Amino acid sequence: MTHTTDNQTNASERSTVTAPKKKLIEVSLPLEAINDASGREKSLRQGLPSTMHLWWSRKPLATARAILFAQLVDDPSAHPDKFPDAKAQEVERKRLHELIERLVVWENTTDARLLEQAREEIRRSNGGELPAVLDPFAGGGSIPLEAARLGLDSCAGDLNPVAVLINKGLIEIPSRFAGLQPVHPKAIEQMTPFSGVEGLAEDVRRYGAWMKDEAYERIGHLYPRAVADDGTEHDVIAWKWARVVQSPNPANPVEVPLVNSWWLAKKKGKEAWVRPRLKDGHVEYTVHHDATGPIGADDGTVGRSGATSFADKSPISLDYVRKEARSGRMGFRMLAVIAKDVRGRLYLSPDEASERLADVPRPESAPQQATPSAGLGVSVQNYGLDRWSDLFTNRQLVAMTTFSSLVREAREQVLEDALDRGMERGSRLEDGGRGALAYAEAVSIYLGLAVSKLAEYNNTLCRWMSQPKNELVGSSFSMLAITMAWDFAEANVFSASSGGWDAALNPVAKALVRLPVDVQGHASVRDAGSASYSATYCVSTDPPYYDTVGYSDLSDFFYVWLRESIGDVYPSVFGTMLTPKTEELVANPHRNGGKVGAREFFIEGFNRVFDRVREGMDASDGVPLTVYYAYKQQDSDDNGATSTGWHTLLDGLVNAGWEITATWPVRSERGGRMRGVGSNALASSIVLACRVRPSTAPATTRRAFVAALKSELPEALRTLMQGAIAPVDLAQAAIGPGISVFSRFARVREADGSDMSVKAALLLINSTLDEVIGEQESDFDPDTRFAVKWYRQYGWGQENSGIADQLARSSDTSIGTLERGGIFEARGGKARLLPPAQLDGDWDAVSDERVSVWEATVRLAAVMAKDGADKVAELLPSVQTRVNLDAVKELGFLLFHEAEKKKDTKDAILFNGLVSAWGDVNEQARKFASTPRSSQQEFDFDEDEDEDED
Repeated sequence: MTHTTDNQTNASERSTVTAPKKKLIEVSLPLEAINDASGREKSLRQGLPSTMHLWWSRKPLATARAILFAQLVDDPSAHPDKFPDAKAQEVERKRLHELIERLVVWENTTDARLLEQAREEIRRSNGGELPAVLDPFAGGGSIPLEAARLGLDSCAGDLNPVAVLINKGLIEIPSRFAGLQPVHPKAIEQMTPFSGVEGLAEDVRRYGAWMKDEAYERIGHLYPRAVADDGTEHDVIAWKWARVVQSPNPANPVEVPLVNSWWLAKKKGKEAWVRPRLKDGHVEYTVHHDATGPIGADDGTVGRSGATSFADKSPISLDYVRKEARSGRMGFRMLAVIAKDVRGRLYLSPDEASERLADVPRPESAPQQATPSAGLGVSVQNYGLDRWSDLFTNRQLVAMTTFSSLVREAREQVLEDALDRGMERGSRLEDGGRGALAYAEAVSIYLGLAVSKLAEYNNTLCRWMSQPKNELVGSSFSMLAITMAWDFAEANVFSASSGGWDAALNPVAKALVRLPVDVQGHASVRDAGSASYSATYCVSTDPPYYDTVGYSDLSDFFYVWLRESIGDVYPSVFGTMLTPKTEELVANPHRNGGKVGAREFFIEGFNRVFDRVREGMDASDGVPLTVYYAYKQQDSDDNGATSTGWHTLLDGLVNAGWEITATWPVRSERGGRMRGVGSNALASSIVLACRVRPSTAPATTRRAFVAALKSELPEALRTLMQGAIAPVDLAQAAIGPGISVFSRFARVREADGSDMSVKAALLLINSTLDEVIGEQESDFDPDTRFAVKWYRQYGWGQENSGIADQLARSSDTSIGTLERGGIFEARGGKARLLPPAQLDGDWDAVSDERVSVWEATVRLAAVMAKDGADKVAELLPSVQTRVNLDAVKELGFLLFHEAEKKKDTKDAILFNGLVSAWGDVNEQARKFASTPRSSQQEFDFDEDEDEDED
């Protein structure tokens, strides 16, 4: 569906400053296409820049691309000379939306004609020029990359060196070496020359393969093949290890393996698990393949509350384990050898030779930098892991230091080969060079990123994934944190599986090929709070998430290896031993004097950033600022006070003089799920379009603000509910149009003369949301009004029939009518609504004697949960002949809202599922319909009225 909004201030309320032309983002977006493409992107792996190196909470490229385009292109209403009436404007919007719908498709990112068409639209709206874009919180680089793809000068700033390096690899280096042929002597001869950065990518692959061969010559003996019971040899994928401590029981001081689960594989018919056995005072580990395996309390020896000795069930506290670890008395024992077999995985019992090969001396060149004494998201210090290199076994350190040194050797080899090919030596990459020296350094950058990826899957925090479809070494960053792993998988770096060098190198080369090369971007280490901002840049950014991610603490894990392999290529980026911490705009209680200090630090920093951005702009600037946020609406601290995380962004914008002109819920986080009402999980981010508030903006009173809110917010909320937003995200999305009203005023005076805070305004917005949802009841049919009232009071439970009769009469219906409508039953003096489980069977709405909106909504939600969207789509054509489908969706929102207030997670998931899939359901229903209908419903097949699944 196409979404439109116009939450701008009336002309009489605005300043005398000439209002800038509205951009498309301030009026209308094809949310369905954007969200579908963003959701699909999560399942794509080949060639995506996100596979080049890990970063946390990246925005989908489709979202960033669409938002940038809509931020820069004029809305048709800005040109009344060309589009004089609403109809003409809508036709033009549809054309622009169709262009966006093509732009967001990942496969179209290399379509040169399409990208040039988009650039021409941007030029047309910006005086014939392509504006420059700045992202002061560049992070993983989605926004700078998509700005470059659209042909815009792209500037990426970030305080974190790892983020800066990623951005250099995405937007700065590729264009400098576009069109060059590979220099490796064995590069594949092609009939046509290498185009774009195909030559650079080919060299990354070739010299990466050389690194693997060289590494195998040096350390391959540490990674022998496994011998099965039948004498056949197999390539090892990984070794499964467990940390061990001595039992504190003086009567039985045996070795205690600390294991979360003994299972190695759970695929039916191919199960494998480890059995420990005490023999002559020592523990032996053998792999078994029967399906019984360990269950319940016997599956593992350690959990959150402590450990247990498998030998005598003696309890072991975590305090004891930590003490042993800090004292250097925690060791490793091999549990199993995992090898490659023609039929999949082969699980073998360990032997002394395999364990002995891993017991190598610690390399002297291993990084010595310390882990944080108390880091945000880093919790391994309690176990004596005081240096980043302590997170690796000695064999892993040997592999990592070997590959790191080979990056430097490969750089020298590339330089020699490039000079042999006739390239001028030139200056260094950091100095803007484009010759042989700079090219060799560029190749080494991507090889260094591959080594950094290798570290992600080669450390003692990597778990073995034992699920049927996922038998492999998992990333140590399965969460936004670095946490302890008791049993872990040590990958074979020479294996082709997860954790091997090929798995680290190949995604880098594949992603490199798809990067834009016709624009020179720039990435630099930059403190967003102290930097200056120029009106020559338009700004789009995704700021840090308060205390959700400790970027600097987490990225030190990678930084120590990047600095080791390529630190001398960019000395200005890698000049410090660890990433900068003091200025990082994250609410870190460990670094900023506890929770209160962290909150104050974050608020002050945020306000400073947006204040400085505003200093470089004025109210007549043509392009609005766009800001993403994805904070939880409700999040209380230990004292019950609402967390400042999500609304600090709003405070910073409003207090710095910004007016929020539009908001859009986009599916930029992990969508398609609802963990539960209590967890407040978001499937969407909100993108805000903001302009500088005129200096002559009026002040107002609380009463006038409330009146404006009640006048404007209901229509905006109804637009949201009719559009592509899930019920679970409605309360979050409602912030936007409400704050839009609040932010247009220079100040809102409370009754006592003080200024209204953003927090107080948000309470009023939420209150209005409750009123709007509640007002929907009056528009429903009598049966539905009764059912809503009953559900609100009694849910699916039984109550006295007399009460039911009174409530039915007050709703202008009767118990008999409700029973004929198939939604209610009254027997033996008791009455109840029929629950969804009784309404999920076969149903023909056309032949049904009486169909209410309630019956249609509950039946469709039940069918969705039981049989999926296809079955619901099959029913919609007949349902539309009996009830208004808009009303069905509205009731779905209302019932989710009621279930949420009742803390009924099951019902909330039920109704959220139906409404969230509404767009997909209507799309699928097209094939079941014979002719479109003329009524104004989503199922009309009017292209501009399709709804979206959120």
